[in-house]
Amino acid sequence: MAAETRGEARDRRPCLQSSIEAFQDVVSAAVIIPKEDGVISVSDDRTIRVWMKRDSGQYWPSVYHTLPSSCSCMSFNPETRRLSIGLDTGSICEFILSEDYNKMTPSNTYQAHQRKVSVVLFVLEMEWLLSSGQDKSFTWHCSESGQQLGTHRTSSWVSGLQFDVETRHAFVGDQSGQVTILKLEQDSCSLVTTFKGHTGNVTALCWDPAQRVLFSGSSDHSIIMWDIGGRKGTAIELQGHSEKIEGLCYASHTRQLISCSSDGSIVVWNMDVTRQETPEWLDSDSCQKCEQPFFWNFKQMWDSKKIGLRQHHCRKCGQAVCGKCSSRRSSIPLMGFEFQVRVCDGCFSSITDDDRAPTATFHHSKHNVVHMHYEPTTGCLLTSGTDKVLKLWDMTAVVS
Repeated sequence: MAAETRGEARDRRPCLQSSIEAFQDVVSAAVIIPKEDGVISVSDDRTIRVWMKRDSGQYWPSVYHTLPSSCSCMSFNPETRRLSIGLDTGSICEFILSEDYNKMTPSNTYQAHQRKVSVVLFVLEMEWLLSSGQDKSFTWHCSESGQQLGTHRTSSWVSGLQFDVETRHAFVGDQSGQVTILKLEQDSCSLVTTFKGHTGNVTALCWDPAQRVLFSGSSDHSIIMWDIGGRKGTAIELQGHSEKIEGLCYASHTRQLISCSSDGSIVVWNMDVTRQETPEWLDSDSCQKCEQPFFWNFKQMWDSKKIGLRQHHCRKCGQAVCGKCSSRRSSIPLMGFEFQVRVCDGCFSSITDDDRAPTATFHHSKHNVVHMHYEPTTGCLLTSGTDKVLKLWDMTAVVS
């Protein structure tokens, strides 16, 4: 069972329902089958497996299929039971699962990329198959004809992909830490805009079409909420992980974000609160509190006969301050800082106990997560770890 580490998690925490083992290699992607006690997994050992829960309570494979090369990613559409698998070779293999999930029939193969497929996404409304690869290309195919409709070259290989059906916007996150918005047409695309807020590569994207908010996770341990629908350019940072973000899922009915990181942490964020943007860090040659010069300010050091100090920044006001004027630490949850961060003395005295009230709960999966999937209809979370184990969690006590 998940171990709680903060506040409310003591009474409300994920409950481990099942563990699925017997893999020869790490499971690169897996999904929960909605309205079924089942799981689909693809692995580095080249296998596709459909696991169904038996009367004994254990999961056993009803389908076991081996592909020519390692499976890197997958997309499953429960309405059509269409399963799209990205391979290390750059190909995408597509299958149709039977109604009882005991049989899998090949339907198409796409020669989509020259190198490993990093993300694949099937869009039923458009009959499009979107994909990205380590060959620094983003493509979309017609899933009916199998023909490639268009392609877009990216500056870095794409590691996150989401699509908005209403506007036909594709959100593309890459290894440079940048997120690009593309407007897709039937056989062409146009660049809408790009934005960058991460210092590391983008590792996961999550799109909420109702609130028109995009979440991006990164190897820099942070999550950014981009308010695209509000048209105010608001970008809210969420700082609650100590390692690379491996997955993001959004529960729109409760307005909660679920995130997992490579150290096994599961964080559930309450997004139904009024959050504040973190301030930009200000530039100054001297402390904006005590006016002591920083160590590169030779002139002021000479004039005042004072030793230069190291520059820091207050996370609440953004001012450039010295260590003496920013010796306090505080959490600022409404700014996304669930852990204690450096603040100047003035800001520390202004932060109340209510301001420090956590807006997230923290849990641990007890394995190093490489992939996650949340199924809102059942309230279950699926995590895959480097220990070659899949874990199914009941999240109803936490996501509510």
